[in-house]
Amino acid sequence: MRELTISKNDAGQRLDKFLTKALCDIPPALMYKAIRTKKIKVNRKRAEGKQLLFEGDTLQLFLAEEFFRDEGGDNGHDLSRITPRISPVYEDENILLLNKRPGVLVHEDGAGTGDTLITHVQAYLYQKGEYDPAAEQSFAPALCNRIDRNTGGIVIAAKNAEALRVINERIRDGGIHKHYLCAVHGTPSPREATLSGYLIKNSAENTVRVYDKDPGHGAKEIRTRYRVLATKGGDALLEIDLLTGRTHQIRAHMAHVGHPLWGDGKYGLNRNDRARGYKFQALYAYRLRFDREGDWGALNGLRGREFSIAPKEIYFTKEFE
Repeated sequence: MRELTISKNDAGQRLDKFLTKALCDIPPALMYKAIRTKKIKVNRKRAEGKQLLFEGDTLQLFLAEEFFRDEGGDNGHDLSRITPRISPVYEDENILLLNKRPGVLVHEDGAGTGDTLITHVQAYLYQKGEYDPAAEQSFAPALCNRIDRNTGGIVIAAKNAEALRVINERIRDGGIHKHYLCAVHGTPSPREATLSGYLIKNSAENTVRVYDKDPGHGAKEIRTRYRVLATKGGDALLEIDLLTGRTHQIRAHMAHVGHPLWGDGKYGLNRNDRARGYKFQALYAYRLRFDREGDWGALNGLRGREFSIAPKEIYFTKEFE
């Protein structure tokens, strides 16, 4: 029998969700059977998979040893060998805001690429003494929002489970607002407008298609607000307010109205852009704003705050100086 004590970072989860993270490759059917037959108990009492866990709860697990993590396993040695390459925009005891450069992968991809932003974040926090993988049962510092590999901008990393929960909830309810800069071919007219349309995703090809009218087939409504900040040589620098957050929305929507982004080979023709040195789409999530309203819990200090990357630090804006 093994006994696990629920820590602050474990609390607030359902028992079944915790077990899938804390145990090693236990089949779901076997896990639920163990709960039903009282081989898994909470505070020495019969448990249910959906019950919430609280800090200080104890779990009694009458399971084969193969399902428990090796206590001498992930102790941070790999993280100690990494030289973290991150660019913090803001940091406190709960979160990190990072300036992700174009070309950096946020999470490991299907090819098993381990040189990712989240790996460097975890190494950074481990070496600061703020993260000890050997002491955690179900939590690791995580990214709350994703940005495409070839897009740059501000990414939010949560240092603890409470921060991860709050940020994810506020992203879902629209309490966190992201603004982008992009460089496009041509100059949109009018110089400021809100575009509306419908988007269908092709997962097999990792592309989307935009329509002016609802074509059905599960299309999602999209709204993209733009404002022309500067023009040069017939092209334009835009600020984008993403009113709906769909896959490739900015890239596909601007291309749909005849203004593809510089360097975007998926939704535009970028042969000439590549010759100019633009191997990534000219798109940057440069500003992040936290609402004053809503429940921010332990992150109350972020209420109403705004963080940004100076436009002059973004590689494609120099063309419009």
